[in-house]
Amino acid sequence: MTPVSHRAEAGGCPFHQASREEAVSPTGCPVSAAAAAFDPFEAPYQLDPAEALRWSREQEPVFYSPRLGYWVVSRYDDIKAIFRDNHTFSPSIALEKITPASKEAQAVLERYDYGMNRTLVNEDEPAHMARRRELLEAFSPEALETHAPMVRRLVREKLDAIVDRGRADLVAEMFWEVPLTVALHFLGVPEEDMEQLRRFSVAHTLNTWGRPSPEQQVEVAEGVGKFWQYSGEVLEKMQRQTQGKGWMYDMIEKNRQKPDVVTDNYLHSMMMAIIVAAHETTALATANAFRQLLSRPAVWDELCDNPELIPAAAEECLRHSGSVVAWRRRATREVAVGGVTIPEDGKILMVTASGNHDPSHFENPDELDIYRDNAVDHLTFGYGSHQCMGKNLGRMEMRIFLEEFTRRLPHLELEEQAFTFLPNTSFRGPEALWVRWDPAKNPERQDPAVRTAQRDFPVGAPEAHSIVRRVRVTRAEPEAEGVLGVTLTDPAGRDLPAWTPGSHLDVVLPIGEARKYSLCGSPDAGDWRIAVLNEEAGRGGSRWMHESVREGIELRVRGPKNHFRLDESAQHYVLIAGGIGITPIIAMADRLRRLGKSYELHYAGRSRSSMAFIERLERDHGEALHLYPKDEGCRLDLAGLLAEPREDTLLYACGPERLLTALEAGTAHWPEGSLHVEHFTAEGALLDPKNEHAFEAELTDSELTVAVPPDRTLLQALRSAGIDVPSDCEEGLCGSCQVEVVEGEIDHRDKVLTAAERAGQDRLMSCCSRAKGKKLVLAL
Repeated sequence: MTPVSHRAEAGGCPFHQASREEAVSPTGCPVSAAAAAFDPFEAPYQLDPAEALRWSREQEPVFYSPRLGYWVVSRYDDIKAIFRDNHTFSPSIALEKITPASKEAQAVLERYDYGMNRTLVNEDEPAHMARRRELLEAFSPEALETHAPMVRRLVREKLDAIVDRGRADLVAEMFWEVPLTVALHFLGVPEEDMEQLRRFSVAHTLNTWGRPSPEQQVEVAEGVGKFWQYSGEVLEKMQRQTQGKGWMYDMIEKNRQKPDVVTDNYLHSMMMAIIVAAHETTALATANAFRQLLSRPAVWDELCDNPELIPAAAEECLRHSGSVVAWRRRATREVAVGGVTIPEDGKILMVTASGNHDPSHFENPDELDIYRDNAVDHLTFGYGSHQCMGKNLGRMEMRIFLEEFTRRLPHLELEEQAFTFLPNTSFRGPEALWVRWDPAKNPERQDPAVRTAQRDFPVGAPEAHSIVRRVRVTRAEPEAEGVLGVTLTDPAGRDLPAWTPGSHLDVVLPIGEARKYSLCGSPDAGDWRIAVLNEEAGRGGSRWMHESVREGIELRVRGPKNHFRLDESAQHYVLIAGGIGITPIIAMADRLRRLGKSYELHYAGRSRSSMAFIERLERDHGEALHLYPKDEGCRLDLAGLLAEPREDTLLYACGPERLLTALEAGTAHWPEGSLHVEHFTAEGALLDPKNEHAFEAELTDSELTVAVPPDRTLLQALRSAGIDVPSDCEEGLCGSCQVEVVEGEIDHRDKVLTAAERAGQDRLMSCCSRAKGKKLVLAL
C-alpha cells in the first residue's frame, strides 16, 4: 500500500511539470498543464473517467485541479489508503453540492421545511459508527436472502411485458424503476404510498455532483421539497404502526430504544437517503453492465452458455464500469498522499473509476474479463467503515437481471446509438440503452419452462471457485513414464489468455473437487499446456485425469492464477525441480533464457524415463541444465548447492514436500526472501472444529468486531459480516486471503509465509490461520 504520512515537507510535489508563472496549488506548488486543463464536466471525463485520467495514473497520480478546486487522486493504493483513514480524511463533504445552491433554490427548500441532516455517507466519527452498528443487521447475507424472491418477481414482470416486443430501452422499461421499487420494499414502505414516492423523481445526481442551471436548481428544489414532505408523512404513518416489516421499521424501533443515536431527524434523513442511494447506483450499474457485455457479443454469448459466471461477470462490470466513479473527502490536517502535500481542509476527489483501472493492481485493467479472479477488489463500493452497506443488495439485483436476460433473451443485441450521460463528477450510466431481438427466437416459445427455470446465487461477493471456464482437450499424450501431457484450447476457437511463469490451472473434477496443475507451454501461444503425474497414493484426481482425459473432451478449469510469480530483477537464479515439480520451473527457465538472465536448473527424479521434458530441456537449456536421475546414481547435493549464500541470487523450487522442507532448512543462512517455493498440499492447514477455540476479530478500518466460532474459519466469519476478502485456494497455499494484523498472537497454518514473516506477527492467511489467544486486531 502506498504510505500516507500525517506530515510532509511543505510544497512537496514530485510530479509538476509547469513553470512558476503558471497556476499554483494551495501549497504553492506549480500546477502542470494537464492538471490545469482537467475538467470533469468536459467530454473525455464524462464519456470515460478512467481513460480521461490515464495520464494521471501514469505521470501525476495526485494533482490539484484549479478548475474544480479539488486535489484529484487517481491510483488504487492511494485511494484505498484514504478510505482506510476516515479520521484524517473526513467524509463530511461527500454530499456537498459541487455547484452551491442559489438563493431561489434555498427559498423553495425552506418553504417545505426541508431539514436533511447528515447520514451514514457524510457523517464523521464517532457518530457514524455508533449509528452504523445499529443499522447493519438488515444488510447481512442471511437477511438479504429473504428479498431475492421479491426482486425476481419484479424483474420477471418487467421482462414479461417486453419479451415479445423485439425492441426496448431497458433503462426506461425496467432498469430505472425496478431498483427504486426494490428500495421501497426493502424499507417497508406501505404499498399504497409506493406509487406516490415513485413520482418524485429527484435529480439527486445533477443536484449534488453536477452543474445545474439556476432554473434547474429551482426545479430540483421543488422535487426535493415535495419528496421530503411526503416521505415525512409516510414515516409518520409507519411510526403509528406497531408491527411492520422492513428496514425503516427496524430503525423506528432503534429510535425508540436509543433516541440519542437514531434521532427523529435521522430517521427522516435516512429514509430519503436510502431511497436515492439504493435507486440510482443500482440502476446505473445495471445499465453499464448490459452496455459493456452486449457491446462484446462473444462475451455475452459466453455468459449465456455458462451462467454460473454471472456473479463474476457482474463484479467485473462493477470494476470496469461501475456507477459510482468518484467520492470526496476533506483533509483534517496537512497530509501527504502519494508523495504530494495536501493542506488542512484541502478537498479531495478520489476517482475510484481510475483506481479500478490501475495496472499495478489489476492485470490488463482495460479489458472486460469475466474470468478475473480479483475483480472483488474494486473500489466502486468504497472501502472500510464507509463501504456501501447495500452492496450485496445491488449485487443481487444485477445478478437477477443478468440471469433472467441470458436465459430468456440470449439473442439480445445492442443497437447502434449515441450514448449520453448526465454531466456530473461522481455517478455514471447511460440515460438510455436501446436493444433489439427477434421474438421468434425466444427460447420460451419452444419450451415454456425456460421462463421460470431460474438459477439462484448466494448473496455476497463472488467466490473464486465459482469462476469456471470450459476448455477443450486437443492433445493428451505421455510426456514421460506416468506423466500425461495435456493441451487445452478454447472451444470457440479463440486464443486463450496469455499467462506468466509460475501460473497454474485448477482443473475441476466431475465430483466438484479441483486439482492444481502448473502451466508449462508457451505463455502466449493461445493454448494452455499442463502435465499430470499419475500419483498412486494420491486422492484420485490424477488417476481420473489419466483414465478419462482424451482428445476432444471438454474440461472445466479455473485460472490461470499465479501465486508463484517470478521476480525478474535478480542477477542470478537457481531453479530446482523434483519430479513433476519441473512444470512451473521449465516455464521460468524459458522466460529467463528469453531475458538473457544468468541461471542454473537442477532437476531430480526417480529415473530418466519418468522425468518429463528432458529432450526439450536439453535442447533449450543445455548448458544451464543439471539432471539427477536417481536410478543412475545421481543425487542432488543440496548441502553443497546451498553452502554459500549469494546476495544477488534468487532460488525457485517446486517438488515433493520433503524437498521443499529440506530447501527451507538449507537456506536458513541465506538472505531473507531468497527462496521461493510452491506447495500443492495443505497438510495441517484445514479447520478441525473439535480442536479449535473461539476468538474475536476486531476490524480497525470497519470499526466492527466479528466473532469467529470454533467451526468456522476467520475468512468465513468475515464474509458473514459483509467484509469482502479475496480468496482462492482456501487451503493456505496461495496467499490471496492475506490480511494485515495490527495486534494479537497468530496461530499460523499456511504454506505461504516465511519463518521471518511469521515471526513478524503482522499478517495472516484468513482461510486457515487463527488467533492463539482470544482476540486479533485486523486492518480491515
